[in-house]
Amino acid sequence: MTTPAADPAHSSAGPTAYRVDARLIWAIALPAMATNVATALIGIGDMWIVGRLQDVAAQGAVDVGAKLFALLFTVMNFLKTGTTGLVAQDRGADPRQAATLIRALIVGLVLAVVLLLLKPLVVPFGISALGAEGAVARAARIYIDIRYWSAPAFFANLALLGLLVGRRQVRAALVIEVLYNLTNIGLGLLFVLALDLGIAGIAWSSLIAEYGKFIGTALFVMRGETVRHLASTFTAGGALAWARFRPLLALNGDLFLRSLILAVAMAALTRAGAGIGPVALAANGIIFQLFIFSALLIDGFENAAQVLNGEAFGARDRQGFFTTMRAILWRGLGVAALLSLAFLILADPILASFAATPAVARFAQDHAIWLAVIPLAGVVSFTLDGVFVGASWTRAMMVGMIGAAICYALALWLTQPLGNHGLWLSFTLFLLARAAFQALQIPWLARRSFAASVAA
Repeated sequence: MTTPAADPAHSSAGPTAYRVDARLIWAIALPAMATNVATALIGIGDMWIVGRLQDVAAQGAVDVGAKLFALLFTVMNFLKTGTTGLVAQDRGADPRQAATLIRALIVGLVLAVVLLLLKPLVVPFGISALGAEGAVARAARIYIDIRYWSAPAFFANLALLGLLVGRRQVRAALVIEVLYNLTNIGLGLLFVLALDLGIAGIAWSSLIAEYGKFIGTALFVMRGETVRHLASTFTAGGALAWARFRPLLALNGDLFLRSLILAVAMAALTRAGAGIGPVALAANGIIFQLFIFSALLIDGFENAAQVLNGEAFGARDRQGFFTTMRAILWRGLGVAALLSLAFLILADPILASFAATPAVARFAQDHAIWLAVIPLAGVVSFTLDGVFVGASWTRAMMVGMIGAAICYALALWLTQPLGNHGLWLSFTLFLLARAAFQALQIPWLARRSFAASVAA
C-alpha cells in the first residue's frame, strides 16, 4: 500500500517516511467511481423517464419515493460499508471474510422482514411526513407500494457488494452495477414508454432489476474457495454465535444512526421544498439527483479510503494510515473541482433535459449555482467517511453527524427568509459542518487507536 520515501516524516514509529502508491488509489477509486455512477444513474434514469410523461405530480412523486427509500433502505448502507471495513481489516484471512459476509446477510434478512411487516404503517406515514399531498401523494403510493418489496434483495446486495469492495474486487462490482443499471433503465423504458404503465412501470423496473442483481452477484461471489469457506462457517457453528455478531452489530449500529440522520436531513430538504409548491419539489428533486450523482462519483475515494486505510489500520501502520488519508483527500478535491466546473458550464441544459415542464426547468436553473457548490462542500466529509469506517471509528463518525445535524437545523431556521436558496445553503453548511467535526476528532482518535503500536 505504501513504499518508503527518502525524506523523513513525523511518525510515532520511527524516522522512515512513506509514499503512497497513487496507482493503487486510482485502481480502487476509478472502478468504484464508475460503479457509484452506475448506481446514481438508477435514480437519474427514473427521473428522466418520468419526465417524459410531462406530469409534474409524477416527477414529484418519484422524488418523494426516492427520499422515503433513502430513509428506509439506503440508510441501511451500513451493511455495505461495515462489511467493507471488516473485510479489509481481515485481508488475506478468507475464512473470517466469509463469516463476516454470512453475518451481514443474516442481519440484512432480519431487517428486510421487519420492514415488510411494518409496511402497512410505514408507507402512509412516510408519504405524509414528506409533505406529499393530492396527486403527488397518490402517485407516490403507487410507486412505493411496488418497489417496497425489493427490500430483501436490496439488503443482500449491500452485504455482497461490501465483500467485493473489501476484497478490492471493485471491477467486478462495476460490471454488476452497470448490468443492473442497464436492466433497470431498459425495463423502465419498456414499461413506461412502450407499455404505458406510468409510474408503476418505473417501480416494477426497479423491483425486477434489484432481484436480478442479487442473483447475479450471489452467483459471482459463491464460487471456488468462497463456497468452501461459507460451508465451513455453517458447519463450525461458532462463527454464527451471538458473541460473533457483536463487532458487526456495534459497527453497524453506529453507521445506522449516522445514516439515519443523513437521510432525515435529506428528507427535510424534500419536505421544505414541498411546502414551497409542486414546481419547487420537482426542481429540487432533479437537483438532488444530480447531487447524488456527484456525491457517488466522489465516493470512489471513500471506497479507496475504506480499503486502504482499513488495511493500514489493521496492520497498525500509523504513517501509512495518515499518508494514505492525505493522498486520497487531495485527489478527491481535484475531482470535486472538476465536477463543480462542469456543472457551472453545463447546468442549464442538463436541468432542462430532466424537467417535466418549462416552469420546473426555469426554477431548477435559477438554483443551478448549488450544483457547483455542493461537490466542493461535500468532498472532505465523504472521503473522511471512508477513513473512519476503515478504522472502525464509527462512534465518532456518528457523534460528528449529530453535531452537523444540529448546525443544519439551526441553518434551516435562520435561512427561511431566503426561500429555496436558503434550503440549499443550509444543506451546504451541513456538509461543511460534517467535515469540520470529523477533522477535529482525528488527532485524538489516532492517538488512542495507535497507542499500542507506539508503545511496542
